[in-house]
Amino acid sequence: MESLSALRTFIRVVESENFSDVGRQLGVAPSSVSRQINDLEQSLGIRLFQRTTRRLSLTEAGELYYDRTTRIINELDEAKLALSELDGKPTGILRLNVPGSLSRRHIIPVITAFQKKYPAVEIVLLASDQLMDMIEHRIDLTVRLGRLSDSSLVARKIASGKRVVCTSKDYIKKAGCPESPCDLDQHNCLTFRSNPGVNSWKFRNKKGTVSEVRVSGNLYANDGESLVAAASEGHGIILVPEWLVSCELKEKTLMPILNSYRAVPKETPMYALYPKQRYLAPKVRVFIDFMVAHFS
Repeated sequence: MESLSALRTFIRVVESENFSDVGRQLGVAPSSVSRQINDLEQSLGIRLFQRTTRRLSLTEAGELYYDRTTRIINELDEAKLALSELDGKPTGILRLNVPGSLSRRHIIPVITAFQKKYPAVEIVLLASDQLMDMIEHRIDLTVRLGRLSDSSLVARKIASGKRVVCTSKDYIKKAGCPESPCDLDQHNCLTFRSNPGVNSWKFRNKKGTVSEVRVSGNLYANDGESLVAAASEGHGIILVPEWLVSCELKEKTLMPILNSYRAVPKETPMYALYPKQRYLAPKVRVFIDFMVAHFS
């Protein structure tokens, strides 16, 4: 009879299409993964994969076997999760993927408070501004900001943060303070980009009229905290979620401007993302609930 370990390895190979990738995920040599697949094929008496020097693809029998084994493994995992909920005590390792700046400023305090209440849950925090593959990196929960692209993942809204335009007193002394959004094209606006270019910022006035202005400057960054640091040093103007500059606003190293206008959209939402499944692991469910309560 085929072992569950061999079935899980088979599913990983199908999804990765590469023995080496699966070996890295499991912490074993690619030859060990290949040997498990060979043993499984011999046990079944069928060939599951067509192998060439360039690619690995399923045979017709392999496609049928993958469809059935995936259902079986998912049912077993969900049954295990259902049983684990009987005692109501979340346990195990929770792997989180969170943007770096959000992690440092807001998620670490949540984790600290959470583990005081649920000490049996160990947390692996993967801080990255890039959306990581949840299957490849065995991630249980991803936290993301802003508009979400179409995804097979389940998204639950955790909170929203107001977007603010701000700069430093030193910058205002040097360049003046814009009185309306249309003045921004005359200012050094620090924008979230990986390459030089122009961003469009939209604003709504008190009458409800929306205006759009194209902004640019001499500094671009793909990290929000870097933009905040530069603005605090008097380098220019930024448009960011308020949670990213809460400390700077409190300490008055930055100050909000254009207060008669509201950014469009006015808020940046925060979402928890996780794979679709009928039973959500208690450790994941209680952590999401804890974040919602914390940020509310």
